Parts: sequence; C-alpha cells; structure tokens
Amino acid sequence: MKKFIFIGLVLILFSSCQEQEKRYTQQSKEIETVKTLIKNYNDKTYDISIYSDTCKTRYNSVSISMSPSTTIAYHQANDTIFKSREFLNQDQEYEMVVTDDGETWVNCWLDWKGIVKESNQEVRIPIHLTYQFKEGKIVREIGIWDNSPVILATQKIQAENAIATE
Repeated sequence: MKKFIFIGLVLILFSSCQEQEKRYTQQSKEIETVKTLIKNYNDKTYDISIYSDTCKTRYNSVSISMSPSTTIAYHQANDTIFKSREFLNQDQEYEMVVTDDGETWVNCWLDWKGIVKESNQEVRIPIHLTYQFKEGKIVREIGIWDNSPVILATQKIQAENAIATE
C-alpha cells in the first residue's frame, strides 16, 4: 500500500514539474518583431519583409484588406497630413498569446500623437493593434482606433479655408 501511495506521489510530482506550453507571455521574438515594426513606422522606414506576401491588413474595417505594399502606401498618404506623427514610448503594452487553435497573436496597446500640418493642432489617439504570426512572419494585422479627432481637425481646416476664400 505504501508503494502505491509513493508511486502516486512520484507521478503527481513529475507531471506537475513538466514544462507546460507557454500560451501567454510579454517577451517573445514576435513581440520584438512588432516593436521593430512600430519603430520603423515612427522612423518612416517602411519594411514589408516583416510581412508574409499574403498578409491581410485591416484598419477599422471588417471587410477591406490591404496587402503589405498597399499598407505602406496608406501610411505614406497619411503622412502628408501631419507635420509629425508617432507612437509614443510611454504606456506601451505588448502581449503574445497562443490560441486554443494554435494561432500565435501579438496584441499591443499604444498611444499615437500627430501634429496636423496646416493648423499645428495636436491629435492624440489610443490605438489597439493585433498581429497574427506564422513561421516568423506577420500574416494578418488588425488595427482599431477612433479616427474622429483627425477627421475633426481636417474638417476644421477645410471650414477655415472656405471662410477665408469667401
């Protein structure tokens, strides 16, 4: 009887000591890839090699997807509106999760700041970005934020310009 109890305890001990698959972390090579992507965005040094060729990017949309090169063109077009823009370094949060289906995702929560060229108005927006990884490359990117502060700032400029030309 003592042998059975001892064997049972040994089995419990070994099973509890086995390393379990990490399903959540705040430190990974995928997170470092996303941090590089954010730095590249801030530096305006766009690099599509981080993405897979078939990556689908969606910003504030459930149906409109962009390819990596279209995503870069999207950022470059938006850059024309701003004197400066960047993700702020403070209060950045990153996490990597492995889903029940085995998908690897990196989530990040960032604060973004832009200075509108024509008005020098500062705009700050909290942004959530999430990236799905396969074989070390981003295969899906989703960004969600409230773009109304930028829209309001540009509408204000348009209204002021309309009044000035009357």
